[in-house]
This record gives sequence, structure tokens and C-alpha cells, in this order.
Amino acid sequence: MADRDVGQLFSVGKAVLTPLFTFAWRFRVEGLEHVPADGPAIICPNHTSVLDSFFLPLVLPRRITYVGKAEYMDDWKTKYVFPALGMIPIDRAGGNASERALAAAQRLLEDGELFGIYPEGTRSRSGKLHKGHTGPARLALRTGAPIIPVGIRGAREIMPPDAKLPKPFMTCRIRFGRPVRPDRYRDRTDDRMVLRQIIDEVMYEIRALSGQEYVNEYATKRDERLPGQAARIPSGPSANGHDADGSGDEAEQRPPRSSADALAHPRVSAKT
Repeated sequence: MADRDVGQLFSVGKAVLTPLFTFAWRFRVEGLEHVPADGPAIICPNHTSVLDSFFLPLVLPRRITYVGKAEYMDDWKTKYVFPALGMIPIDRAGGNASERALAAAQRLLEDGELFGIYPEGTRSRSGKLHKGHTGPARLALRTGAPIIPVGIRGAREIMPPDAKLPKPFMTCRIRFGRPVRPDRYRDRTDDRMVLRQIIDEVMYEIRALSGQEYVNEYATKRDERLPGQAARIPSGPSANGHDADGSGDEAEQRPPRSSADALAHPRVSAKT
């Protein structure tokens, strides 16, 4: 599907869904001034509900693009809905799928677009905030794009894991934080310590915006199944040794750090 067609689907989808969603739910949005009016930016939200990918594009003043698996384009139920929400399909077969996804994201950012990525790598079934993968940090260093942390609250209550239908007439709060800028690290694009430090700053800010409890483990490497449910096969690492987000980082036990001083803050584990 051509980018122009995806753009048209996004415009139509947003025009149709916005009045329906704003009738069904109340949205409280803060910090939109942190999203640049033009130019590239990486939008990094927490992810606790399937509705996150519906709500976020509706409240943003600009088109946002996500990367999604190409199989969605083979299903009539999602073939048009997901592109209408800004998804571009990526074939995840083969060992270099994560690099292809990052390459597609890099092209979008170099074209001055907004790119959305869930730093946890998958939806958190527990509702807790998990350790972030370094893919967003790698993209920021490659392109110079700022990372905008986002905290979404209420979407999980509207549609919890395994729910068939969302609950109407509830409130979702979406808070956009101050940008985390990679400028001071531009000459260290392949430094794993730098990548980890940047994404830990982002996760610290997301936690402050969402109020979630932080778990210092990857969601894709943690048993998130409900009682009596079979264990899920994780999506990474891939055959080329990279994690699902293209980071290639190990499960280092590092806590998130504040953007003010990434090395000074203690481990965060308590609820807010």
C-alpha cells in the first residue's frame, strides 16, 4: 500500500472514529505542546490496552505512524483499520526483522514524520511498567529526533486484557512529557551504555506520567500469563541476536533514571 493511500486512510479513519470515540469516552489530554508542530519526533507511550493504538492517534494533532506485522494486511478485519490508524506493515519473517522495522522507522523520521513505538515491546498484562528496549534510543541517535514520553491512564480499565468489548463512558488520561533529546550523545550512536541510559530516562518519565509501578524486567521475557493460561512464546531475541525491538541489549538490571540526572536516581519500585 502506497504511503499516499495510507495517509488518506489515516485521514478518513480519524475523521470517522474521533466523533464516535469522543461520544463513548472522555479524554483528558495534557502536554500536547511538547509534540513539535512539524519535524520528526519519536512518540513513546506505555502500553496496557489494545485501545492505546486507537486513542493516541486520535488525540495527536499530527499523523503518527507505527510499524506492525504484515499479517494484519491479510485479514479483512484489520487490512484497512490498522493503516487507518497509521500502521505500516513489516514482514517479521527472518532474522533481520527488527532491523527492517528500525530502517522503516528511520526513513519516516528522516522525512520529518512522527513515529510511535512502545518501548516495552509488548502490552503489559499486569498493568505494570516494564523495562524499556533500546530501539527508540537507537532511532533518536541515528536521526536526532527527540523522544516524547507518554503516559496513558484509564485505557486498561476501559478494556482490560482478554475483554471482548470496551466499557463505555469512562475517562482516559493521556499525558505528553518533555522531550528527551539525544543531542549530547550524537557521537556515541553504538554505545550500549548510552542507549541504555537514554531509554532509562524515557522510562523514568513515562512512569512519572502514568503513575505505574515499575518492574525492572522486560515484558517479553517475563511470564505475564493469567492463572491457568499457557505460557506465551516471546517474540525475541531474533535469529540475528537482536531483541524484538532491534536493540540487541541484554537483560541488564538497571533501574530507570530521571532525565535531570540519569546516574543519580535510586531504583524505582514503589507505586505512586
